[in-house]
Amino acid sequence: MPRITVPEFTGFKAAKRKISMVTAYDYAMAKLVDAAGVEGILVGDSMSMVVQGHDSTLPVTLDEMIYHAEMVGRAVEHALLIVDMPFPSFHLGTHRAIENAGRMLKETRCQAVKLEGGVEQADTIAGLVSAGIPVMAHCGLRPQSVHALGGYKVQRDQRELLADAKSAEKAGAFAIVLECIPRSIAKKITDAVRIPTIGIGAGADCDGQVLVLHDLLGITTGYMPRFVKPFADLKTEITRAVTQYRDDVRDGTFPAKEHGYD
Repeated sequence: MPRITVPEFTGFKAAKRKISMVTAYDYAMAKLVDAAGVEGILVGDSMSMVVQGHDSTLPVTLDEMIYHAEMVGRAVEHALLIVDMPFPSFHLGTHRAIENAGRMLKETRCQAVKLEGGVEQADTIAGLVSAGIPVMAHCGLRPQSVHALGGYKVQRDQRELLADAKSAEKAGAFAIVLECIPRSIAKKITDAVRIPTIGIGAGADCDGQVLVLHDLLGITTGYMPRFVKPFADLKTEITRAVTQYRDDVRDGTFPAKEHGYD
Protein backbone atom coordinates (compact mmCIF):
# COMPACT_ATOMS: atom_id res chain seq x y z
CA MET A 1 0.00 0.00 0.00
CA PRO A 2 1.36 3.47 -0.85
CA ARG A 3 1.99 6.03 1.88
CA ILE A 4 -1.00 8.26 2.67
CA THR A 5 -0.21 11.95 2.23
CA VAL A 6 -1.68 14.96 4.01
CA PRO A 7 -3.77 16.03 0.95
CA GLU A 8 -5.09 12.47 0.58
CA PHE A 9 -5.99 12.37 4.27
CA THR A 10 -7.87 15.66 4.00
CA GLY A 11 -9.58 14.43 0.83
CA PHE A 12 -11.14 11.47 2.62
CA LYS A 13 -13.85 13.83 3.91
CA ALA A 14 -15.02 14.85 0.43
CA ALA A 15 -14.87 11.20 -0.62
CA LYS A 16 -17.05 10.33 2.40
CA ARG A 17 -14.47 7.79 3.55
CA LYS A 18 -14.37 7.30 7.31
CA ILE A 19 -10.91 7.66 8.84
CA SER A 20 -9.43 5.34 11.46
CA MET A 21 -6.54 6.53 13.63
CA VAL A 22 -4.65 4.81 16.44
CA THR A 23 -1.79 5.85 18.68
CA ALA A 24 1.56 4.03 18.69
CA TYR A 25 4.70 4.61 20.73
CA ASP A 26 7.28 2.01 19.60
CA TYR A 27 8.48 0.13 16.52
CA ALA A 28 6.90 -3.26 17.19
CA MET A 29 3.38 -2.03 17.88
CA ALA A 30 3.53 0.56 15.11
CA LYS A 31 4.46 -2.18 12.64
CA LEU A 32 1.36 -4.18 13.59
CA VAL A 33 -0.96 -1.17 13.59
CA ASP A 34 0.28 0.00 10.20
CA ALA A 35 -0.13 -3.48 8.71
CA ALA A 36 -3.79 -3.42 9.82
CA GLY A 37 -4.40 -0.61 7.33
CA VAL A 38 -5.48 2.33 9.48
CA GLU A 39 -5.34 5.71 7.76
CA GLY A 40 -3.52 7.56 10.53
CA ILE A 41 -1.07 6.78 13.33
CA LEU A 42 -0.52 9.31 16.11
CA VAL A 43 2.54 9.34 18.32
CA GLY A 44 0.51 10.84 21.12
CA ASP A 45 1.63 12.70 24.21
CA SER A 46 -0.72 10.20 25.86
CA MET A 47 2.48 8.16 26.20
CA SER A 48 3.09 10.25 29.32
CA MET A 49 0.23 8.34 30.95
CA VAL A 50 -0.02 4.95 29.22
CA VAL A 51 3.72 4.30 28.76
CA GLN A 52 5.49 6.45 31.35
CA GLY A 53 2.92 6.12 34.14
CA HIS A 54 2.28 9.81 34.85
CA ASP A 55 -1.16 11.11 35.83
CA SER A 56 -1.35 13.64 32.98
CA THR A 57 0.19 14.37 29.59
CA LEU A 58 2.17 17.33 30.93
CA PRO A 59 5.47 15.65 31.97
CA VAL A 60 6.47 14.18 28.59
CA THR A 61 9.25 16.21 26.94
CA LEU A 62 10.00 17.23 23.37
CA ASP A 63 13.07 14.99 23.29
CA GLU A 64 11.02 12.03 24.52
CA MET A 65 8.37 12.62 21.85
CA ILE A 66 11.07 12.73 19.18
CA TYR A 67 12.68 9.55 20.54
CA HIS A 68 9.44 7.59 20.33
CA ALA A 69 8.34 9.15 17.04
CA GLU A 70 11.63 8.10 15.44
CA MET A 71 10.98 4.49 16.49
CA VAL A 72 7.43 4.57 15.17
CA GLY A 73 8.54 6.28 11.97
CA ARG A 74 10.86 3.41 11.10
CA ALA A 75 7.90 1.03 11.22
CA VAL A 76 5.21 2.91 9.33
CA GLU A 77 4.94 2.41 5.57
CA HIS A 78 1.28 3.19 4.84
CA ALA A 79 -0.51 5.40 7.38
CA LEU A 80 -0.20 9.15 7.68
CA LEU A 81 2.11 9.65 10.66
CA ILE A 82 1.43 12.51 13.06
CA VAL A 83 3.27 13.45 16.26
CA ASP A 84 1.93 15.46 19.20
CA MET A 85 3.67 18.67 20.16
CA PRO A 86 4.06 18.34 23.94
CA PHE A 87 3.43 21.07 26.49
CA PRO A 88 4.76 23.79 26.27
CA SER A 89 6.64 23.36 22.97
CA PHE A 90 4.16 25.44 20.94
CA HIS A 91 3.40 28.08 23.60
CA LEU A 92 6.77 29.81 23.34
CA GLY A 93 6.10 32.01 20.31
CA THR A 94 5.71 31.14 16.66
CA HIS A 95 9.43 30.99 15.91
CA ARG A 96 10.10 28.55 18.76
CA ALA A 97 7.08 26.49 17.74
CA ILE A 98 8.45 26.24 14.18
CA GLU A 99 11.87 25.30 15.55
CA ASN A 100 10.38 22.57 17.77
CA ALA A 101 8.03 21.21 15.12
CA GLY A 102 10.85 21.34 12.59
CA ARG A 103 12.97 19.14 14.84
CA MET A 104 10.12 16.67 15.11
CA LEU A 105 9.84 16.31 11.35
CA LYS A 106 13.60 16.42 10.66
CA GLU A 107 14.55 13.86 13.31
CA THR A 108 11.67 11.43 12.69
CA ARG A 109 9.73 10.18 9.69
CA CYS A 110 6.54 11.91 10.78
CA GLN A 111 4.61 13.91 8.21
CA ALA A 112 2.66 16.29 10.45
CA VAL A 113 2.33 17.61 13.99
CA LYS A 114 -0.72 17.93 16.24
CA LEU A 115 -1.26 20.70 18.74
CA GLU A 116 -4.03 21.54 21.18
CA GLY A 117 -6.05 24.70 20.72
CA GLY A 118 -8.12 26.71 18.27
CA VAL A 119 -8.63 30.46 18.43
CA GLU A 120 -5.71 31.09 20.78
CA GLN A 121 -3.35 28.97 18.65
CA ALA A 122 -4.41 30.30 15.24
CA ASP A 123 -1.26 32.38 14.75
CA THR A 124 0.95 29.43 15.69
CA ILE A 125 -0.92 27.09 13.34
CA ALA A 126 -0.63 29.63 10.52
CA GLY A 127 3.08 30.08 11.21
CA LEU A 128 3.75 26.36 11.15
CA VAL A 129 1.74 25.88 7.96
CA SER A 130 3.57 28.78 6.30
CA ALA A 131 6.83 27.00 7.14
CA GLY A 132 5.61 23.89 5.33
CA ILE A 133 4.71 21.95 8.47
CA PRO A 134 1.25 20.30 8.27
CA VAL A 135 -0.82 20.78 11.43
CA MET A 136 -3.66 18.77 12.92
CA ALA A 137 -5.55 20.83 15.50
CA HIS A 138 -7.16 19.52 18.69
CA CYS A 139 -10.30 21.12 20.15
CA GLY A 140 -12.72 20.29 22.94
CA LEU A 141 -11.14 18.63 25.95
CA ARG A 142 -7.46 19.55 25.80
CA PRO A 143 -5.53 17.26 28.16
CA GLN A 144 -2.57 19.65 28.33
CA SER A 145 -4.95 22.25 29.82
CA VAL A 146 -6.32 19.87 32.44
CA HIS A 147 -5.54 22.27 35.31
CA ALA A 148 -7.14 25.26 33.61
CA LEU A 149 -10.21 23.21 32.67
CA GLY A 150 -10.58 21.83 36.19
CA GLY A 151 -10.18 18.20 35.20
CA TYR A 152 -11.08 15.84 32.38
CA LYS A 153 -14.60 17.08 31.65
CA VAL A 154 -16.95 17.04 28.68
CA GLN A 155 -16.75 20.40 26.89
CA ARG A 156 -20.20 21.82 26.07
CA ASP A 157 -19.72 25.45 24.99
CA GLN A 158 -20.97 25.20 21.41
CA ARG A 159 -20.05 28.76 20.45
CA GLU A 160 -16.49 28.38 21.72
CA LEU A 161 -16.04 24.95 20.16
CA LEU A 162 -17.28 26.11 16.76
CA ALA A 163 -15.07 29.18 16.92
CA ASP A 164 -12.02 27.05 17.75
CA ALA A 165 -12.65 24.63 14.90
CA LYS A 166 -13.29 27.34 12.32
CA SER A 167 -10.26 29.30 13.49
CA ALA A 168 -8.03 26.22 13.18
CA GLU A 169 -9.35 25.55 9.68
CA LYS A 170 -8.85 29.18 8.61
CA ALA A 171 -5.28 29.09 9.96
CA GLY A 172 -4.51 26.14 7.71
CA ALA A 173 -4.99 23.00 9.81
CA PHE A 174 -5.62 19.95 7.62
CA ALA A 175 -7.77 18.14 10.23
CA ILE A 176 -9.13 18.59 13.75
CA VAL A 177 -9.37 16.17 16.67
CA LEU A 178 -12.57 16.70 18.67
CA GLU A 179 -12.31 15.28 22.17
CA CYS A 180 -15.06 14.77 24.73
CA ILE A 181 -17.81 16.94 23.31
CA PRO A 182 -21.51 16.15 22.85
CA ARG A 183 -22.34 14.31 19.66
CA SER A 184 -24.73 17.02 18.48
CA ILE A 185 -22.03 19.70 18.71
CA ALA A 186 -19.48 17.45 17.01
CA LYS A 187 -21.90 16.99 14.11
CA LYS A 188 -22.39 20.75 13.77
CA ILE A 189 -18.64 21.27 13.71
CA THR A 190 -18.16 18.46 11.21
CA ASP A 191 -20.79 20.00 8.93
CA ALA A 192 -19.33 23.50 9.36
CA VAL A 193 -15.73 22.77 8.31
CA ARG A 194 -14.28 21.37 5.10
CA ILE A 195 -11.44 19.50 6.78
CA PRO A 196 -11.85 16.12 8.52
CA THR A 197 -12.91 15.93 12.14
CA ILE A 198 -11.45 13.03 14.12
CA GLY A 199 -13.50 12.17 17.16
CA ILE A 200 -12.57 10.70 20.50
CA GLY A 201 -15.57 10.76 22.77
CA ALA A 202 -17.39 12.95 20.23
CA GLY A 203 -19.87 10.54 18.66
CA ALA A 204 -20.19 8.77 15.33
CA ASP A 205 -20.87 11.80 13.14
CA CYS A 206 -17.22 12.85 12.98
CA ASP A 207 -15.29 12.08 9.80
CA GLY A 208 -13.07 9.64 11.67
CA GLN A 209 -12.14 8.23 15.05
CA VAL A 210 -8.97 7.90 17.11
CA LEU A 211 -8.27 5.68 20.12
CA VAL A 212 -5.28 5.11 22.35
CA LEU A 213 -3.82 1.74 21.36
CA HIS A 214 -3.61 0.46 24.93
CA ASP A 215 -7.31 1.18 25.45
CA LEU A 216 -8.26 -0.46 22.16
CA LEU A 217 -6.30 -3.61 23.02
CA GLY A 218 -7.61 -3.85 26.57
CA ILE A 219 -4.25 -3.49 28.29
CA THR A 220 -5.01 -0.25 30.13
CA THR A 221 -4.39 -0.75 33.84
CA GLY A 222 -6.10 2.33 35.23
CA TYR A 223 -9.23 4.35 34.54
CA MET A 224 -11.03 3.53 31.29
CA PRO A 225 -12.90 6.47 29.74
CA ARG A 226 -16.54 5.99 28.84
CA PHE A 227 -15.86 6.55 25.15
CA VAL A 228 -13.43 3.61 24.88
CA LYS A 229 -14.41 0.28 23.38
CA PRO A 230 -11.81 -2.43 24.06
CA PHE A 231 -11.57 -4.62 20.97
CA ALA A 232 -9.56 -7.28 22.82
CA ASP A 233 -8.69 -8.35 26.37
CA LEU A 234 -4.93 -8.59 26.06
CA LYS A 235 -4.42 -7.69 29.72
CA THR A 236 -5.89 -11.06 30.70
CA GLU A 237 -4.04 -12.91 27.95
CA ILE A 238 -0.67 -11.34 28.77
CA THR A 239 -1.10 -12.12 32.47
CA ARG A 240 -2.07 -15.72 31.62
CA ALA A 241 0.96 -16.19 29.34
CA VAL A 242 3.48 -14.77 31.83
CA THR A 243 1.95 -16.81 34.66
CA GLN A 244 2.24 -19.97 32.54
CA TYR A 245 5.88 -19.14 31.76
CA ARG A 246 6.59 -18.62 35.48
CA ASP A 247 5.01 -21.95 36.36
CA ASP A 248 6.85 -23.83 33.61
CA VAL A 249 10.18 -22.41 34.77
CA ARG A 250 9.44 -23.32 38.38
CA ASP A 251 8.42 -26.90 37.63
CA GLY A 252 11.22 -27.47 35.13
CA THR A 253 9.10 -28.01 32.01
CA PHE A 254 10.65 -24.98 30.33
CA PRO A 255 13.02 -25.02 28.64
CA ALA A 256 12.39 -28.46 27.18
CA LYS A 257 14.83 -30.37 24.97
CA GLU A 258 13.49 -28.74 21.79
CA HIS A 259 14.31 -25.30 23.19
CA GLY A 260 18.05 -25.97 23.49
CA TYR A 261 21.08 -27.02 21.47
CA ASP A 262 23.07 -30.28 21.44
